[in-house]
Amino acid sequence: MLTLAIETGFVFIGLAMSLNLWRLARGPDATDRVLALDTLSINAIALLVLFGIRAGSSAYFEAALILATMSFVGTVVLCKYLLRGDIIE
Repeated sequence: MLTLAIETGFVFIGLAMSLNLWRLARGPDATDRVLALDTLSINAIALLVLFGIRAGSSAYFEAALILATMSFVGTVVLCKYLLRGDIIE
């Protein structure tokens, strides 16, 4: 039963990632693209967690934590750049 749930999760996360890529490519402005990139990284984190559950390895969870940290910093930097036009004051 758990394997069925994991495989279903892979399918739905893959679908969500493809829709995020579509929004990233077609977004009307830069803020929509930043939001799509942030959501894409959240889906990638969920995908890594599912891989970790299926493989039974903790390395995937550590990679998910690193990706979450880097994604947060990247989103903050992109938002600051869009608001002010400069990253470092």
